[in-house]
Amino acid sequence: MSARGVVYVHSSPSALCPHAEWAISAVLAAPVALSWTAQPAAPGQLRAECAWTGAAGTGARIAHALAGWPMLRFEVTEDPSAGVDGERLLHVPGRGVHRAAVSANGDLVVGEQQLRVLSESCRSAPDYVHAIDRLLATAWDAELEPFRRAGDGAPVGMLHRVG
Repeated sequence: MSARGVVYVHSSPSALCPHAEWAISAVLAAPVALSWTAQPAAPGQLRAECAWTGAAGTGARIAHALAGWPMLRFEVTEDPSAGVDGERLLHVPGRGVHRAAVSANGDLVVGEQQLRVLSESCRSAPDYVHAIDRLLATAWDAELEPFRRAGDGAPVGMLHRVG
């Protein structure tokens, strides 16, 4: 187990909670039972979070599995590990998934090629600002922040990948 991270299901309809658990279970090859609590930022929705360990790339596989239910709001992090950058994957209904590399202190990392594309494609200051906001997941963060704050103090479980 060389990687670790956290899965935050910020909001889920109660009927989808078992499906989210099954999706995570399939990736980790181990049963998962999350501790679901009410999500104050979205009455009638539930939230859960858990830490995980597994091979590098597990975070992306968890996010891909959860993205099968577009009404979920979630965030998956993977800490940097030997030879592998960390990453953060965000999903907001209607926006889809945003994936970005993260540094050891949690800052998003914008790569050289991303900046080259941006400098070649932006023709005005507003275009540039919009492109930077997209690289930094500004809209995703703005939509998720009320859900993150509502989860302060929530219980966190620990999951491990089998095999």
